Amino acid sequence: MKLTVWTYEGPPHVGAMRVATGMKGLHYVLHAPQGDTYADLLFTMIERRDHRPPVTYTTFQARDLGSDTAGLFKKACQDAYDRFKPEAIIVGASCTAELIQDDPGGLAETMGLPVPVIPLELPSYQRKENFGADETFLQIVRHLAKPMPKTERVSCNIIGPTALGFRHRDDVQEITNLLYELGIEVNVTAPMGATPTDIARMGQAHFNVLLYPETGEQAARYCERTFDQPYTKVIPIGAGATHDFIAEIRALSGSKAEIDTDRLRQSWWSRSVDSTYLTGKRVFIFGDGTHVQTAARIARDEMGFEVAGIGCYNREFARPVRALAKEYGLEALITDDYLEVERAIEELQPEMILGTQMERHIGKRLGIPCAVISAPVHVQDFPARYSPQMGFEGANVIFDTWIHPLVMGLEEHLLHMFREDFEFNDAAGPSHHGGHAPKPAEAHSDEAPAPQTQTAQSGEVIWLDQAERELKKIPFFVRGKARRNTESFAAEKGLHEISIDTLYEAKAHFAR
Repeated sequence: MKLTVWTYEGPPHVGAMRVATGMKGLHYVLHAPQGDTYADLLFTMIERRDHRPPVTYTTFQARDLGSDTAGLFKKACQDAYDRFKPEAIIVGASCTAELIQDDPGGLAETMGLPVPVIPLELPSYQRKENFGADETFLQIVRHLAKPMPKTERVSCNIIGPTALGFRHRDDVQEITNLLYELGIEVNVTAPMGATPTDIARMGQAHFNVLLYPETGEQAARYCERTFDQPYTKVIPIGAGATHDFIAEIRALSGSKAEIDTDRLRQSWWSRSVDSTYLTGKRVFIFGDGTHVQTAARIARDEMGFEVAGIGCYNREFARPVRALAKEYGLEALITDDYLEVERAIEELQPEMILGTQMERHIGKRLGIPCAVISAPVHVQDFPARYSPQMGFEGANVIFDTWIHPLVMGLEEHLLHMFREDFEFNDAAGPSHHGGHAPKPAEAHSDEAPAPQTQTAQSGEVIWLDQAERELKKIPFFVRGKARRNTESFAAEKGLHEISIDTLYEAKAHFAR
């Protein structure tokens, strides 16, 4: 654990909250000091839920530490049952409360509550949020799911979606529809939307569809061992992966139903004339392991990008991400330090970033377009519209999401190129409101002459005015790299001023 301005994952109890908030009829009693209730805002503000998470906090204060904090927990547990009447209760401690070692699981077990009480042992100082969600769901399944006869028709469970997940709501709908087309019923979707009663009948399904390994793989492995339910390994993000997923489902279920792919537009659009300028664009990919691996395949094989860098923040997925990076001829960046990620991006100078909300901020600082592909995300990535990442419609959404930053970048580049034009300069009004455009300012004889030079950011060389104007004609997403290369070239040649000639000599030098 460390003090930081930004973190990719919260502590494990936040992962447990994601599971509890996604489910119905489940309540989470969290032994936590006053102040650890901040997590509620993640769901009500960022995810825009219309109800607060089903969590009761003991909220002990500093003055309570010298008295009976165990008694506070028991009272909170009883109050939660009396008020909410849940079908089951999960109990645990926050990272701070873990230090006082009150053993919430043992305390709750002695209370004799008339519903199942599931203790959570989440090592707050060794593991993080995704592990917390994965472990919590595993414990819920272990305590509640029972062996049952299989359904008459071939059915499956959808495993992994939680509250606060990146597009989980829409992914579930898209994959449910896809399974329906294949003639397969969905027995239970969990944790999101499931009740403890639903969890109890998970054993009825013939197999499991694992959508999010970060939050459901342990449960999928448990069901495979206990209920003889194989689970899918392909994550259906991207057109190619969705076709592979369909083939895997057919192998597990025996389905021969035909799938309508007319709605898949991404494959043709990424090959169309309008999109050819995307080919070869260098992208840096960073996020959770699952979304990074699927994004890399889409970027290289479906969009024609060059993957310049790749990495993930959840160390549980370090091995497969490193193996994938090696396949791409790269070295994976495995870190949860956003400053290290920023340094890597600044060094690589990609033309686009595919990352999290943090990489979006990094991109703004460095002037590089960014599309969000993975949690953690902010409020704008919980849209009101239907916007999945999985399935054929997800492939369409991804195409739009990824090319828009580059298209807008092209427009901005054109505006920079024509900024001296009478119609597009900064003083001109909107071009379609010609009658309302401001009149050109009259020249005054006492105006100070335009500056002829500009000091470079490094302070070591001077950019002549004409060279600075020429630099602005370079697309903004590679302009920073062009500036640095030119300044480096000038320094090597012992030049103190950068002219247009220097700029083009540097271009020729680095093009060799």
